Amino acid sequence: MKDILERAAQIKLVIFDVDGVLTDGSLFLGDDGLEYKAFNSRDGHGMKMLQQSGVTIAIITGRTSKVVEYRMQSLGIEHVYQGQLDKRLAFAELTEKLGIEASEVAYVGDDVVDLPVMAKVGLAIAVQDAHSMVLKHSHWQTPSRGGRGAGRDVCEMLMEARGVLQEKLDSYLQ
Repeated sequence: MKDILERAAQIKLVIFDVDGVLTDGSLFLGDDGLEYKAFNSRDGHGMKMLQQSGVTIAIITGRTSKVVEYRMQSLGIEHVYQGQLDKRLAFAELTEKLGIEASEVAYVGDDVVDLPVMAKVGLAIAVQDAHSMVLKHSHWQTPSRGGRGAGRDVCEMLMEARGVLQEKLDSYLQ
C-alpha cells in the first residue's frame, strides 16, 4: 500500500469512467427513449471534497447521456468527455489542455475499453467488480463495487495520500 500512496501523492488529475464506476453499470431506458442512471451520493460528496483538496476531476465515458451532464454540473466537474469510443483521444486532449503529465493522472475504470488509458497513467484504479483483465492491469482496486462507493474509496485514498483526509473529515465535527 505504501507504493500506491506514493503514486497517489503525485496525482493532480483523476479521470472517472461512468457506467460501472460511478454507477453499478445498469442502464435504465424509458419508453420515451430517455436514459436513467443511479449515482451514489457519497461518491459525489467525495468528489467535491477531493476537488476542494486541489485535485482536478474529469469524466471520460463511451456513452452520451444528459443525466451525466446534469450530474457532473451539480458536482462542479468541468471536464466531461462523452461519446468517446477511443478514450485515448480525450485523454491526450485533456492532459495537453491542463499541462499535466500522464504520471500525474489516475484513471478509474471497470471494463476492457478503459485499459488503453489505464496503461498510460501513473495510477490505474479498478473498481472491485471490474472485469478480470482490468483488475489484473490495475495498480489498486477499490474496496467497494462500482456505483456502490467505489468513487468515494478513490477520493478518500487520494486525500489520504495528500495528507488531508483526516482534516477534511474532522471539519464536519466542528
